[in-house]
Amino acid sequence: MPKRTDLKKILVIGSGPIVIGQAAEFDYAGTQACLALKEEGYEVILANSNPATIMTDTSIADKVYMEPLTVEYLSKILRFERPDAIVPGIGGQTGLNLAMELQRQGVLEECGVELLGTNDESIQKAEDRELFKELCLELGEPVVPSEITHSVEEAVRAAEEIGYPVILRPAFTLGGTGGGFAENEEELRFMMKNALALSPVHQVLLEKSIKGYKEIEFEVMRDSNDTAIAICSMENIDPVGIHTGDSIVVAPSQTLTNKEYHLLRDAALRLIRALKIEGGCNVQFALDPQSFQYYVIEVNPRVSRSSALASKASGYPIARVTAKIAVGMHLEEIHIAGILACCEPALDYVVTKMPRFPFDKFVNASNTLSTQMKATGEVMSIGRTLQESILKAVRSLEIGVGHIYMPKFDDYSDKALLDYIKTGTDDRLFAIAELMSRGTDLGQICSATQIDMLFLDKINNIVYWEKEIKANPWDEEILRKAKRKGFSDSAVAWLWNCTEREVFDKRKEMGLFPVYKMIDTCAGEVPSNIPYFYSTYESENESVVSPHKKVIVLGSGPIRIGQGVEFDYSTVHAVQTIKQSGYDAIIINNNPETVSTDYTCSDKLYFEPLTVEDVMNIIELEKPEGVIASLGGQTAINLAQPLMDHGVKIVGTDCAAIERAEDRKIFEEVLHELDIPQPKGEAVTNLDDGVRVASEIGYPVLVRPSFVLGGRAMEIVANEEMLRHYLKTAVEVDADKPVLVDKYIVGKEVEVDAICDGTDVFVPGIMELVERTGVHSGDSVSVYPTFSISQAVKDTILDYTKRLGLGIGIVGLYNIQFIVDREEKVYIIEVNPRSSRTVPFLSKATGWSLADIATRVIMGESLRQQGICQLYPEEKKRWYCKVPVFSFSKLSGLDAYLSPEMKSTGEAIGYDERLPYALYKAMQAAGMRLQDHGTVLLSICEDDLEEARPLVERFYRLGFNIEATTRTAEYLKEYGIRTRMREDYTENPAEITELVRSGKVAYLINTRDPNSSIHVNAGVEMRRLAIENNITAFTSLDTVRALLDVLEAITSRISTIDA
Repeated sequence: MPKRTDLKKILVIGSGPIVIGQAAEFDYAGTQACLALKEEGYEVILANSNPATIMTDTSIADKVYMEPLTVEYLSKILRFERPDAIVPGIGGQTGLNLAMELQRQGVLEECGVELLGTNDESIQKAEDRELFKELCLELGEPVVPSEITHSVEEAVRAAEEIGYPVILRPAFTLGGTGGGFAENEEELRFMMKNALALSPVHQVLLEKSIKGYKEIEFEVMRDSNDTAIAICSMENIDPVGIHTGDSIVVAPSQTLTNKEYHLLRDAALRLIRALKIEGGCNVQFALDPQSFQYYVIEVNPRVSRSSALASKASGYPIARVTAKIAVGMHLEEIHIAGILACCEPALDYVVTKMPRFPFDKFVNASNTLSTQMKATGEVMSIGRTLQESILKAVRSLEIGVGHIYMPKFDDYSDKALLDYIKTGTDDRLFAIAELMSRGTDLGQICSATQIDMLFLDKINNIVYWEKEIKANPWDEEILRKAKRKGFSDSAVAWLWNCTEREVFDKRKEMGLFPVYKMIDTCAGEVPSNIPYFYSTYESENESVVSPHKKVIVLGSGPIRIGQGVEFDYSTVHAVQTIKQSGYDAIIINNNPETVSTDYTCSDKLYFEPLTVEDVMNIIELEKPEGVIASLGGQTAINLAQPLMDHGVKIVGTDCAAIERAEDRKIFEEVLHELDIPQPKGEAVTNLDDGVRVASEIGYPVLVRPSFVLGGRAMEIVANEEMLRHYLKTAVEVDADKPVLVDKYIVGKEVEVDAICDGTDVFVPGIMELVERTGVHSGDSVSVYPTFSISQAVKDTILDYTKRLGLGIGIVGLYNIQFIVDREEKVYIIEVNPRSSRTVPFLSKATGWSLADIATRVIMGESLRQQGICQLYPEEKKRWYCKVPVFSFSKLSGLDAYLSPEMKSTGEAIGYDERLPYALYKAMQAAGMRLQDHGTVLLSICEDDLEEARPLVERFYRLGFNIEATTRTAEYLKEYGIRTRMREDYTENPAEITELVRSGKVAYLINTRDPNSSIHVNAGVEMRRLAIENNITAFTSLDTVRALLDVLEAITSRISTIDA
C-alpha cells in the first residue's frame, strides 16, 4: 500500500534525557524516524527535552519543542499544533507511556490525533503482564510461572505458590528499574515496596526464576499487510539473570542448533502477528540449554535498546523502516541501499556488543550485575570470527586494558577466582580468562558461570594463542595468525616484551595490514554499495578508496559519565560541514547507539576500535588530508599525539596546543605570560610533595589526577589526614601520573565555549552555574545568559577567553571554566582544547551552531570569512537552563552527594522569558519530583546552618512542614521557626527511616562538613533512603535556593485578610 496522503503533520515523541536504561539509542532511532517521515513529504513536529542530542536540532524536524515530556506539556503541543497523527514507538518507554496516557485521558480523541503504527490495544497487550500472559497461553507459547501483584502481601502469597527464588518485574518501567531477584520473603518485602513505587501503574509481575537459561533475542519487523521478517538474532553470552543491557551480546546467535533457531524465530513471528505489531519489535526468550524447552520473557512493542544494536549489526535501519510502515507503506515498497525491506538480512560476520560500566568512576558502587541495568553505554565490534570480534570489543571499551588480561586478578587464588565468577560482574570475562591461563578445567568454569561451553572454548582459544605468541617472538607466521585471531599490536607487544610501535613497524615491513569488508545486509548475495566497513585479516578488500580529498573525524567511543552523546552531536555536525566543503568525510567510531555510526551520515563509516593501531590501519589505506581529533572528547584528543608521532597531520588544534592546555607546567607558563590568574597549586608526583604543597597554599585544597574526564577521582580535601588518605587510596601518584593540588576557592563558577581561528575569537554565550565551586560543572544547573555576574566580570571573562585561545594556539572549539570570587576577581580553573559537553546546549540556546562554525575554521575558513566579526553577540532575551539528570536508583552503593566528581548521566533543558519558569521547566524535564506542599526534612552541617536558615523560612512561608535532625532543629527553633525534632540517624535510624518511607517527605536537604568525618555515613544512608523512596534530595544549598525561586513563582500562598 502506498503511503497515506490523508496525513500532513505528524508528531514524534522523543525519549528525553539520557538515563541508565534509556540512552542515545533512542535519539538515533528518533533521528532516523524524523528524517524518514520528512523524506516522504510529511511535516514533522518533534517533542524532546534533551539538548545534548542531534535529534533536537532544528534541521531534523520542521518544528522542535524542547519542552518537558509530561502529559501537561504534550497536551499543549497537541492542542496548539493539531497534528494529524502521533508516532508512539520511537521514543523508548518514555514516548510509549506518554502516548498511551494521552490516549487514556482522551487528549488524542479531543484533538483528532491518530496513533500511528501499532495500535493502543496491541501495545496494552504487550506491555500489561497479565494480558500478555493470556495471549501467550492462547497461542500455546510457554511463559514462566508468574503472578501479577499490586501489594506487598499479594507478592508474599504469590511467591509461596511459585516458589523462591523469584524475579520482580515492575510494569511500564525502563531498563529493568526496580526489578531483581528475591531469594526469600525478607528480600521480597524490601524490593517489592520499591518496585510498586516505581511502576506508574503500581503493578509488579512476580516470576519463577529461570537463572541459567540461555537468553536469546529476535528483532522482528511486520507491516499492516502481515508481512513479517526476522532481522537479527542475538544471544547473550551471560545466561538469564543479567539484564541484556549489561550482558555481552553476540549476533547472530552462536550456540543455537538449526532446530532451536527456527523454533524461536517462528515463535517470534507468531507473537508479532498475534499482537498485530506494525513496525520493529523485540522478542526475548529463555532457552533451557539441556532441552528444547523455552519461555517467552517479554515483547517490546516498539523500537527498543536492542533495535539500535540490531540495526548496526545488520545494516538494516529498523527505526527508518518502522516510521515508513507507520504511514501505511509495506515492506516491499521500502528500499534499503538497493534492496527491498522485505528481504531478511544475512550476516557473514560476528558482532559483539560489550557494555560500558561506570565502576571505574564509582568504586564504591556495587559491580554485581542483575536484572536492573547499570551500564551507561556500550561498544560494538565486528569480526569474521567470534574471537576477533571479542578482542576488538575489549579494546574499544577504554577501561585501561587492551586485551582479555586484567592485572587485578594476578593475586587471586584459583579458589577466589572460581568464587568470583559465580556472580555476574563487569569484569567476569577477565577473571575467566585468568583461570583459563592457569589451566583450570572448562567444566568447572561452566558449572560456576553457566556460560555455554562454545563461548568458553572460544575464550580458551584466545588464551591458547597467547602462549603460542609468547613462545615465538618475532615469528612472522605466528604474527599473521595472531592478527587473524584479533590480537592487537599492544597485546602482541605485551607478549613479546617490546613496544607497540615496534610491532606496528614489523607489520609495515611485512605489508601486514587488514582489509575492510562491507556490511551490506545481504552477505554479498545481492550487489550493493553501502559505505559501512569493518577490518579483518583476509585477502579481498571491499573498501574502494575514493580519489577525492578526504578528512577523517575521530568519534568519541562508548557513552560514559563525563563523555556522553554531546560529543557525537559535534561529530555529526562536523561531518555534514566537511561534506559541504567539498571533501569526503570519514568517521571512525564504535558506538552502536549513536547517529554518527549511521552509515548514511558520512561518506564512509569504519566501525572500529578507537586505538592508535586501528586508526592507523585506516589512515594507511585512505591517505586522508588530515584527521580531526578535537570533536570526539578526551578519547579523540588522547589519540592526537600518538598519531602525530606516526606522521599523521592533525587538522585544527594541534598537539603542541593541546599540550599547552593540558600539561600543568606548560599551562602555568602560558597563564603567566598572558597575566591571567589561576588558583595557587602544583602538580605533584609523590605523597610528601602533595602534603608540602597543600600546607604552603593552605587548606582546603582541590585534588585530582591530571588528564581526567568528568572530574574522576576529584575531591575537596580539608586537612592533612584527609589528603594523605586520598593520595594513598584514591589515585596512583608517580612521575607518569601527577596529581594536581590546587587552592580551593569558594565562588561562582562560569563557563564558556568559544571558537578561535588563530586570529580572532568568537564567544557565542557565557553560562553561569547555579551551584558554587565544589560541584562538578556537569552536575550543576547551568543558565544562559548569566543571571548574577556584573558586566565588568563578563568583560574580564571575554578578555581572558580571547587571550587564551590565541595564546594556546587553538584552531576550532575550546571550553574554559572560571571562578569568580566574592571580590569579583576572575580565576581560570581549566581550559579544554576541544569540543565540550555544553556545545549542544549553548548552540541551541544562542542559535549559533558552534560545531559547524568550528569545523569551517578547521577546514581553513576564518571567522571573518564566515561573517562573524564580533567577539560576543547580543545575548538572547529568553532564559535557557540546563539541569543534570542522575541515575542513582540504578547504582546501589553510589552516594548521591554532589562533589567535584561528575555523577550525572544526562541533562534536560528548559526555557522561558522568566528565569524561575525556565528553571521550573528544566527541573520537570529532568524528572525532578517538584511538590508545592509536604514535609521538608533537614540535616544540615554546623557551618551551613546560618546560610540555610533564610531558605528554611521561605519553605515555611510557602506552607511546608519542617522536620529536622537534633542540632538542625535546635538551631531553627532558636530563630522561631516551627520545627519538629527528629533523632539523628546515628542515634535512631528507625525514626528517620519510617518518616522517609511514610510518603510524607517532599524534599530531603542534607549537607556535610568537608572538615569532619562525623555523621558522614549517616548522611550517605539518609540520601540512599531518599533515592529508594523517590524523594528529591539536595546536597547543595545553591540548588535549594533555585528550587525556592521556582516554588515561589508557581505556588499560591496564604495570608490573613489584613496582612
